[in-house]
Amino acid sequence: MDTSAIIRGAGLRVTVQRIAVLQALALAPHSSADRIHNAVAGADIALPTVHAILGDLATAGIVRRVSLPDADRALFEVEPDDNHHHMQCVRCGRLEVVACAVGASPCLHPSEDHGMRLLEASVTYRAICAACDEVHDSA
Repeated sequence: MDTSAIIRGAGLRVTVQRIAVLQALALAPHSSADRIHNAVAGADIALPTVHAILGDLATAGIVRRVSLPDADRALFEVEPDDNHHHMQCVRCGRLEVVACAVGASPCLHPSEDHGMRLLEASVTYRAICAACDEVHDSA
């Protein structure tokens, strides 16, 4: 992934910090700002700077913010144009990508659009993963 070209192509100034954050996120999808901050610890980037960079990248359409029910923080991924949903284990928090329910954006259509043009539909399937289910069954 040519991170410099991606950042420049979105109209943002290319910085060492933005490159480090974007590369770390590409290696660890569905990461929080804290996790990215830990991943770029050697680059001497402060946590508030990581938050600001993720906000800039999300606004520019380079990354997507993923908000999950009952989550205390947002997660980020580098696939803003890949229309997909997520499945989350309610016990351990494991998160997996699920292909679009229909295959074409926005996947779901509301019964009323209230005069708005629909851009996306976000679905989070809440589940229990097999590992957590085994632990629960054996207890």
